[in-house]
Amino acid sequence: MSNKLISLAEAVRRFSWDGMQYASGAALPIGSDAIIFGRELLRQKRKDLHAIFHCSGQQLNLLAAAGAATKAECGFAALEVVGFANGLRRAVESGRLALEDFSNLAMTLRLLGGALNWPFVPATVNIGSDLQDRSAFSPDDYPARSKIPAVIDPFSGKTIGAFCPLKPDVAAIHVTLADANGNAILIGTEWSRYELSRAAKKVVLIADAIVDPACIRQFPNLVRIPDIIVDAVVYWPFGAWPHSSPGVYDMDEEHMFFMNKALASEQGTADYIRDFVQNYSDIESYLDMIGRDKIKTLSASNSSFLLDPYRRWILTPQDVASLTARDLAA
Repeated sequence: MSNKLISLAEAVRRFSWDGMQYASGAALPIGSDAIIFGRELLRQKRKDLHAIFHCSGQQLNLLAAAGAATKAECGFAALEVVGFANGLRRAVESGRLALEDFSNLAMTLRLLGGALNWPFVPATVNIGSDLQDRSAFSPDDYPARSKIPAVIDPFSGKTIGAFCPLKPDVAAIHVTLADANGNAILIGTEWSRYELSRAAKKVVLIADAIVDPACIRQFPNLVRIPDIIVDAVVYWPFGAWPHSSPGVYDMDEEHMFFMNKALASEQGTADYIRDFVQNYSDIESYLDMIGRDKIKTLSASNSSFLLDPYRRWILTPQDVASLTARDLAA
């Protein structure tokens, strides 16, 4: 086992590049997403991203509004009570981003196919609908049979469809707890983070808390992502903000509405990037940007009891900083 803790900036420098196929997990305001990784992608001016989101949330909304993502594949593109993702809408309607649409089940199956290294995924959903006939990547091809081509089941002789498996270049996956070696425990809905971690070529974990390896030994059956498939671990509290992290903090509903309104225009997006992407230099200044009172309120979650079994093993920020510095020095 090795210490995989590195800084956020280093993780993005090392594991991202222009034009990469980038996936994140999980999704939706009620599910964790590695939104801080997307902010850092913008800080390092990554562009031409091909984004893959099982369900898109504020990260894809931001990447699309900023022009960093030019292609996207997802199974859901709204923000629940907050409304439709305005930044994503602007990017699609202006032609700056091609959005390929699949169902939620199709995205899960495609990630599973990538995880199992299948050549294709037998498709029994999305068949005979506009999801099969319409392709944003081939807009002039109708019906777009290259998106979900027909294949023959060799056992029954029936005609079904075939999904292309998903094997993203890089996946940034938000997790509740991780040790420095890369073993992770997820609290709350997974939204295919399990499959994504096996499908991606490179995996970066964004952890709300770093735990002593003794925690992993105590709960080995709860480790959904093992160290053997993880390339780097980043400690970043509130890394899913303004989404929630069950057991740790609630969704920041006020900022969710504010952010989506800002991303509805070019000027609003520029202002948002200035104030909430460029306006911090480290974890402490990031938390100051969110607001310490706001953090206290969001942390007083009704789901906080979910973290209770693990609290004794959570390392202090000072301990994590020491481990990260030791790894960088090595």
